[in-house]
Order: sequence, then C-alpha cells, then structure tokens
Amino acid sequence: MEDSQIIAKLQDPDTRHYGFNLMLNTYQQRVYWHIRKMVIIHEDADDLTQNTFIKAWNSLDKFRGDSSLYTWLYRIATNESLNFLKKKKRWSVFSANSYQEVLEGQLATSDGISGDAIELKLQKALLTLPDKQRLVFNLKYFDEMKFEEIADITNTSVGALKASYHHAVKKIENYLRLD
Repeated sequence: MEDSQIIAKLQDPDTRHYGFNLMLNTYQQRVYWHIRKMVIIHEDADDLTQNTFIKAWNSLDKFRGDSSLYTWLYRIATNESLNFLKKKKRWSVFSANSYQEVLEGQLATSDGISGDAIELKLQKALLTLPDKQRLVFNLKYFDEMKFEEIADITNTSVGALKASYHHAVKKIENYLRLD
C-alpha cells in the first residue's frame, strides 16, 4: 500500500486505528532491522521498535507530510536508537565492561548475523565507529539509501553525510587491515 493511502487512513478519525495497523504491517520489520543494526541486541531492538511506533502514534497530528512516512518513522527510530546508545554508554562507565564489549559479545550469538567470519569482522569494525558514523554507514551501505534520504532522516547536510560516510569507510578499511 502506498504511503499516501496509509496517511489518508491515519488522518481520518474513523480509520485511524486501521491506518496505524497498515503502517505497522508495512514498516515494522524495516524499522526493527534499522534499529537492530544500531543496538545489536534483539530485546533492545524490539523495545525500541515498539517505542518508535508508540511515538509515531502519539505524534500523528504533528506529521506534516514534508517527508515520506517511511522517512518520518526512520527519523523517530534513529533518534530512539541514538538516545538509547548514549544512555547505555553512560551506564557502562560504572561497569567493568564497556558497552562496546557487551555488543561485541552479542555479535557472535546474534541471529541477525550469519556467523560468517568476514561479516563478524565487519560488524566488529562498525562497533568501533562513532554512533552517527555507524548510522550513516548502515543507511548508505546496507539500506542502500541515497544521501538525500539520509539527510531527511538525520537532519544533516548531504555534504556532511558524504564526509561522514567517507571517514567511516576509511576507519573500517583500517580496522580490517589491522585485524
């Protein structure tokens, strides 16, 4: 179903719940995997996906249609993920293991990763990136988004995104060379 049809259902008080179910069925899996690539742990991704759709439901009246429904949901999911990671990193200051070590430990047992040694190396390399660089890399490389779409999601200029992606690629290449 097209975004415009879903939006029409969401904006009509009589079909709002049906429209929300359509939005959920259309985007839930994509939003989950977008979040999962950032937070790695299934349970966290599941919770953040639910939070994303709750925030979307509570903010439907604020959706102006300046971007696609997909972009708007990704923006909410991105903010949820980045805020979550920021909190986790603050909490890990008080623990024996860094949050990055916790995530690296999860990679080996993750059902989202095939277990292939090369993919595992790439995922470990991604964990060394700052969160925003990792986000840009994931959206460009894995989700094959255009920089213009990423700019809509992240509220960042295309030029800054290209630079961020370039730096991420260089850091990943260096990590893979050293390992």
